[in-house]
Amino acid sequence: MSQDLDSRPDDAAENPDAEEKDEALDRIVLRGAPRLHRTWYDLLATATVAGIEISFGVLVLLVVEHETGSVLLGALAFSIGFVALLLGHSELFTEGFLMPVTTVVAGAASWRQLGRLWLGTLVGNLLGGWVVAWLIVTALPSLREEAIRRGSEYATSSLTPRTFALAVLAGAAITLMTRMQNGTDDEVARIVACVAGAVVIVGAGLYHSILDSILVFAGLHAGAPGIGYGNWLWWFVWTVLGNLVGGLGLVTLLRLVRSQERLGEWRRSVSG
Repeated sequence: MSQDLDSRPDDAAENPDAEEKDEALDRIVLRGAPRLHRTWYDLLATATVAGIEISFGVLVLLVVEHETGSVLLGALAFSIGFVALLLGHSELFTEGFLMPVTTVVAGAASWRQLGRLWLGTLVGNLLGGWVVAWLIVTALPSLREEAIRRGSEYATSSLTPRTFALAVLAGAAITLMTRMQNGTDDEVARIVACVAGAVVIVGAGLYHSILDSILVFAGLHAGAPGIGYGNWLWWFVWTVLGNLVGGLGLVTLLRLVRSQERLGEWRRSVSG
């Protein structure tokens, strides 16, 4: 189906609040469509770069927690990773909820392209994170103990309602962060959203599938006793499911319901 990705519905909202809401949704669709139409090569390269970039946030997180013992200071330091993603125009798997799903519902991309985005982003994120996690513990052996402690904390977690709830909250938090970033063109405001997201996710000890996987990888590379990739895989699947429920159910779905009229205009515009 042919579509003009640079166009938007012509219908204008009659009141300022509705117009602002529609502009935010238009911005999401116009930014999301190119991401869903990328080639496999571009998709995997962008996702791998994102895994590398977020790993530098993990690096400073480990350094700050090792030096200060403060989780909150570590969370603030980790925000560097989110800022790198924002300014580098790359993305994590968990950032692929609001924007791409809204784009598909608006008719500017297909569900098949969404599935391809999720799969490619997930693989690339993990690959980039795995490599940099090895580099971190190899280059900075003083961080090995901290990496083992942090990584083992997640890899040995029980698959309980509590850990699932932590993953749900993380999925909702990062999707909300994405929503805030796409609600404005002010770069300073978008960076503030990165810092806020880091404080909520890392500071509160929520379960984020990609971020915490990198910590597990660092622990495994450092020789953490009693855990292996099997422990990580079970934890990872559990956390991904929770992230999906939080990101899609608590934020994206409600956003779609709230904007159904504008989404209908988009679908008519694309099909016309």
